[in-house]
Amino acid sequence: MTATVAGVLLAGGRAKRMGGGDKGLRTLGGRTIMDYIVERVRPQVAVLLINANGDPGRFSGYGLPVIADVISDESGGFAGPLAGVLTGMEWAAANQPQCSWVATFACDAPFAPSDLVARFVAAVEEEGAAMACAASRGRAHPVFGLWPVALAAELRQAMSEEDIRKIDRWTARYNLIEVDFAADPFDPFFNINAPENLTEAERLLSTERGAA
Repeated sequence: MTATVAGVLLAGGRAKRMGGGDKGLRTLGGRTIMDYIVERVRPQVAVLLINANGDPGRFSGYGLPVIADVISDESGGFAGPLAGVLTGMEWAAANQPQCSWVATFACDAPFAPSDLVARFVAAVEEEGAAMACAASRGRAHPVFGLWPVALAAELRQAMSEEDIRKIDRWTARYNLIEVDFAADPFDPFFNINAPENLTEAERLLSTERGAA
């Protein structure tokens, strides 16, 4: 079923706590953070794209389609990760009709599980759920999710007519299953939101390499 899943890297955040710019393009262990996430998730999906606003050329080294948000907030600015989910859904519907699902990933989480999409797909099938998202240590990570392309029109309506911007406000309408991932020796959804997180990520990278 992963052949019917399109992947979307959500790279549209403002990174205010990182001083602006693209968090995914910051350096970790001699590579960009996005290098790690692309390496981990690309084999899990049929096709992968980057959802980012602004000049797409800054991501040209990845050889992936770069698609801007298809919807913005009232002032024309960033509409949050839910806009990236919608962007992926509508892009898949128009360009990858064989893909009935969209999986989304944060671009600032370099340790994402290599079996993420497979476990999402299995959970949805086993539980008859409408969609799935990741969880660890009792906390949900809705940016890492599996979404049915068939709900694109409903999501666009919710964002355009009801001004819904929070992922959990939208998913509350559906049967969402949270797929729990082990957080030992560290949380695979550790994300780099602030400069001090880079130092911790370097330590975790050393831990992971030592365990390999």
